[in-house]
Amino acid sequence: MRKTIITSMMLCLSTTITWAEQVVMETKSISMVLDVVKGSQPKYVYFGAKLSAKELQNIQAPVEGRMDAYPAYGLNTPAEAAIAMRHSDGNLSTALVVEDIQRSGNTTTILLKDPVYPIAVNLKYKVYQEEDMIEAWTEITNNEKQTVTLTTFASAMLPIRRGDVWLSHFYGSWANEARLVEEPLTPGQKVIVNKDGTRNSHTDHGEVMFSLDGKGLENAGQVIGAALCYSGNYRLKVTTDDTEYHYFFAGINEDNSEYHLKKGETFITPKLALTFSQQGLSGVSRNFHKWGRKYMLAHGDKERKILLNSWEGVYFDINQKGMDQMMADIASMGGELFVMDDGWFGDKYPRKTDNSSLGDWVVDKNKLPEGIEGLLRDAKKHGIKFGIWIEPEMANTTSELYEAHPDWIVKAPKRDAVLGRGGTQVVLDLANPKVQDFVFSIVDNLMTKYPEIDYIKWDANMPILNHGSQYLTMNDQSHLYIEYHRGFEKVCQRIRAKFPDVTIQACASGGGRANWGVLPYFDEFWVSDNTDALQRIYMQWGTSYFFPAIAMASHISATPNHTVFRTTALKYRIDVAMSGRLGMEIQPKNMTDDEKELCRKAIAEYKQIRPIVQFGNIYRLVSPYDKKGLASMMYVTDAKDKAVWYWWKTESFQNEHLPRVKMAGLDPSRMYKVHELNRIDLKPLAVEGKSFSGAYLMNHGLDIPYRNEPEWSKKNDWSSRVLLLEAE
Repeated sequence: MRKTIITSMMLCLSTTITWAEQVVMETKSISMVLDVVKGSQPKYVYFGAKLSAKELQNIQAPVEGRMDAYPAYGLNTPAEAAIAMRHSDGNLSTALVVEDIQRSGNTTTILLKDPVYPIAVNLKYKVYQEEDMIEAWTEITNNEKQTVTLTTFASAMLPIRRGDVWLSHFYGSWANEARLVEEPLTPGQKVIVNKDGTRNSHTDHGEVMFSLDGKGLENAGQVIGAALCYSGNYRLKVTTDDTEYHYFFAGINEDNSEYHLKKGETFITPKLALTFSQQGLSGVSRNFHKWGRKYMLAHGDKERKILLNSWEGVYFDINQKGMDQMMADIASMGGELFVMDDGWFGDKYPRKTDNSSLGDWVVDKNKLPEGIEGLLRDAKKHGIKFGIWIEPEMANTTSELYEAHPDWIVKAPKRDAVLGRGGTQVVLDLANPKVQDFVFSIVDNLMTKYPEIDYIKWDANMPILNHGSQYLTMNDQSHLYIEYHRGFEKVCQRIRAKFPDVTIQACASGGGRANWGVLPYFDEFWVSDNTDALQRIYMQWGTSYFFPAIAMASHISATPNHTVFRTTALKYRIDVAMSGRLGMEIQPKNMTDDEKELCRKAIAEYKQIRPIVQFGNIYRLVSPYDKKGLASMMYVTDAKDKAVWYWWKTESFQNEHLPRVKMAGLDPSRMYKVHELNRIDLKPLAVEGKSFSGAYLMNHGLDIPYRNEPEWSKKNDWSSRVLLLEAE
């Protein structure tokens, strides 16, 4: 970009050279513009739809707002700050001004310094051209002679012009994750925080969308999407004061986490991924899905296997014969993988319930006399792959590990440990390199001894309940949360370096680790321990805002559901599970032959649509949160030659009136042939085998019968449809 040099005379004795530059970061569809003047704070000018060269020349500077790109605390104290520190001499004020600009490949660095103190802050922006994504983060270096204490350290700040701006975010709890809430931004503060310590997406998510034209629409309107790529405690904050802007800050939650930055040390904040779309909420989702599959998610370009997990089928009742039976059953239905869940380990303390044995990762020979070797042999016999459950970050006080290393757990100094699940669970202190080595060894030992293991389910069933590290110094106890996740990432990096091909699921009491901070090391996450199909529609709807179907483990389970005890039709459970990464969470021997046959057909049909679902572009159509009696969405290939359309009723009444669903994302000029999947009706749909133009399907939609019509004895109050559309 053009750099303007400005020369001014100072008392006629010296000449000061400064410069100004318009820094433009752009993708195929969006532009981010900053004014950067040497000796001043860089300022945001624009973030939105891509600008032409002429528009950039004549762009209007924002008015009535604080546009500093990374405001520092101390010289305008009433304003919110992105960074605050206590200098080594006790001074609480910081000023950051531009020293230089550097560019390398698709990354721009704006170098800032404090004119008084030797503090350097680099603002980093990385552009993903085709995916319409810009990552922003900060690198803070202490060049003072002594330690500096960081008390606020956001990854980035983004000003958003006031108007009718709505915020979409995702609240929840165990078994009720990723519930969508939409609300207007009003004066004051909106703060979203996580304090769990180990997991961070149960009670809320580190991802938000801002709809700039009022309450968000799925496939129209201007929307900003933001996701903090971090596995630990975070804080998202929107401040709306008396100016013309909302100010969005995102970064690590600094509560009880002040960081002592030593001389010469650099603190790197998590990346904040930002995008913008003029195609509504689903447009932002499509950007995140493409970016995530290509650059973030482990093996994001490989189809996921269809699996059976043992948990809801047998819980802790693991045994060799039972595992063999479940493998045979899933193989007979066309499945490709069997995963043995909790309950397989422990010698001195066998794992029979949730109150013992974590940390003792040896096979319980009473349950599995032929060991993992026998399980791998049986899996090979049935022509499927084998996977296993572990919870490597945790221990029980009833375990050989704890007896040997009580010093390895997270515990407040001078106090008894606060115990979690089962009254005995504790968290291992991943700040400790010895603990990191141990956690790595769990995977290393399994995979080295049994390289045929194809899949690992990695669980984390406890938060950090008591603040304290037996490894960190007393002065650095505030580093616990940050160092835990640094240690966690180091372990994950070591695992992936040695075992790049194994599939690993991030389970954390269900959906506690649905975040872009962990997914570079994991292939998928367990959306929720709640597998009830109706509640899953709501949870998977919210999850889909930022995460693609390929990462969302969605399983067919038994009824009454083990969480909410609701009884839903098997077809309904299948149709919901087929909108994510299909699997089963059930005891097949308790299924009827008809139920097995229905699942067999569904698995075969899912294999046909798997590439569309796992790599396609999402279009959400009718939200379950709008309470219209149904939910509907679809996936469309990049070539627009195939699509899968989902329609689920969410309630059932006599004389009900449901909207006709208009589709999206199709080629208006092409004809699409309709074929229903998972059909149970005695008669085919009136549209079966018929062809409609993309324009007709998007402008008009199809009339769908409100009820499935199987034989009388199989009728129920749950109705759903899945349609495959193929261009002719």
